[in-house]
Amino acid sequence: MHGQDEVIAFLSRAQSYGAPGGRVECIATHGSLVFLQGERAYKLKRAVAYAALDFRSLDSRQQACHAELRLNRRTAPQLYLQVRSINRVAGGQLAFDGPGPALDWVVVMRRFPQSALFERMALAGQLDAALMDELGMVIARFHGAAEITPAFGGASGIAEAIEDNQRELRHYLHLLDARAVQRLYDSSRSTLDALGAELERRRHEGRVRRCHGDLRLANICLFEGRPTLFDGIEFSESLACIDVLYDLAFVLMDLQHHGYPELAVRLLGSYRGHGGAGDDCLVLPLFLALRAATRSYALTCSATRQSDPLASQDKARQARALLLQAQAHLAKTSPLLRLLGQGVAGGEARA
Repeated sequence: MHGQDEVIAFLSRAQSYGAPGGRVECIATHGSLVFLQGERAYKLKRAVAYAALDFRSLDSRQQACHAELRLNRRTAPQLYLQVRSINRVAGGQLAFDGPGPALDWVVVMRRFPQSALFERMALAGQLDAALMDELGMVIARFHGAAEITPAFGGASGIAEAIEDNQRELRHYLHLLDARAVQRLYDSSRSTLDALGAELERRRHEGRVRRCHGDLRLANICLFEGRPTLFDGIEFSESLACIDVLYDLAFVLMDLQHHGYPELAVRLLGSYRGHGGAGDDCLVLPLFLALRAATRSYALTCSATRQSDPLASQDKARQARALLLQAQAHLAKTSPLLRLLGQGVAGGEARA
């Protein structure tokens, strides 16, 4: 077998979990394969390399599994259970935590229904103001306790994010409007020039912390009746050590993208009310635009991998819409910023 094929085959068999005749489901992401069996989920790092991660070596996958467990227990200790090895034992068979050499590693999580994901709940019309109030409190407390990381973020960190977005978006100009991509880049750079000192002030004041890094609706679930953040970034300090408002901006942007700008306003109000941001939101339009651009290129990448033409077209359509939303955030004309009170002006967001 090639690469991880033997490990994947092992994880795909119900008897590997002591449940012969049971069912194993697999969910694939760009960096992982998640095997669902019974009440547990087993997350295998794929032996792949992208711009921000490199899981090709066994050591890197082992380290990433332990980092994922440690970092995500900050927000979801009840979900993240342990790291287990997959070993070759006597007779050449594979087993969990065996005495032989480790072939790979998995993060073991408590399983929850996919319907509990906030993204699914958004599509089903199940998100409401009460959930946003609680989510704002959860995120504010998480950010308040997170490690301050002054070596990251600031103007240089945002400049890097702008360049990364531009580089990735340009890979998919056959699906996007090239003029819109360039216009967004130019607007983002000019906005950064105007806000550089403000970004540096925030960094020096301790606003850059070891955050979640990928705080969108798909990485928040309702577990045991409470909003729970999971699947934070473990593989890149530069992507996770960011301004706390940049972290929050991802879910705010995602709520608008799903048609809930009023819930985004409610979430921001709760976050601020629990000490998350104060009245200092001058940089929010830029942060929202960057998050929309990041999601745009992620969806275009996904569109190119779809076997279903209709699914591919839908993802490309969403990507183009997000590109327009990014520009609207910078222009302070997006529904979210309008609801905040004639956009964001004078460094204050008025909910």
